[in-house]
Order: sequence, then C-alpha cells, then structure tokens
Amino acid sequence: MNVDEVPVAFTPSGGWTGDMPPPVLAGCDTPLADGAVDMRGLWRVVRVTVDGEVQADHQMLGGVQRIEQADDRVTITAGGVVHDMRCDGTEEHGVNDVAEFDKQTRIVVVATFEEGVHVLRPVGMPIEVRRRIEGEHLIWDYIGFTATLERVT
Repeated sequence: MNVDEVPVAFTPSGGWTGDMPPPVLAGCDTPLADGAVDMRGLWRVVRVTVDGEVQADHQMLGGVQRIEQADDRVTITAGGVVHDMRCDGTEEHGVNDVAEFDKQTRIVVVATFEEGVHVLRPVGMPIEVRRRIEGEHLIWDYIGFTATLERVT
C-alpha cells in the first residue's frame, strides 16, 4: 500500500490509555524519502539527562515510543497521543493534533529532516524537539531534558 492511501491518524479524544492503538502505517510499502532519518521501531527510554546530569528518577524513564515511517511521513505513538506528520516543513502537513501534557490543547508543529535529525518546531513557541540516531540509540532532545532510548523491536 502506498503511504498516500493511509488516512492521517489523530489522537483519540482524551488520549489513549493502556495498550497502544494499532500501527498506522502497517502494510505500507513506500520507501523512506531521501534524507529521512530511519527511526522506525519501538523504543524505550533508558537514560535521561538534564543540563548534562543523569536523572535516576526522571518521569520519562521506561517510557515507550513507537515510530513508524514511510516516504517523508512519521507517526509517533507515545504518552497517550498519536502524532502523524509529513516532514515537509509545512504547517498543513505537520502535526495538527493535541499536546501530550493534557491531551486537549491543540498544537500545530512543523516537521523536517535536517542533516540526519528529525526536527519538530511547534508554531508560536521558541522551541525545537529533535530526534537522531547515534549508534544503536535514539537520542530525543525535548523541553528541558535529553533522553536516550534503546530499541525494543
């Protein structure tokens, strides 16, 4: 199935709880776009640092993210949300969903791939969220912390 045939996914009302919803891009056979960072898989947070200091009790430790990809499309399912986006630098095709913190605040996020990094820029906010592969790990730079994730599958 071509990636363009798969409807855009959204977070269910109030977010999801318990088991993750089914994969969005399952059965999609469109290859990754040139320049896309291959982050596909199920990842678990194994280390968190704040200002370079390891945080042994950070709330994100043990958290799981499922990342699906096809062409320039990325779907991240984690923390009760499903964020489905095209990494084409537009608001229209970026994340148009709800924020993870309350599962109701509307967000628009521009997504791109830049020099081996998946970059998210929430519209109207002076921040960036970044994901990149370093060796066998996924590095996730978020607001106020950096997480190291190991592949589960």
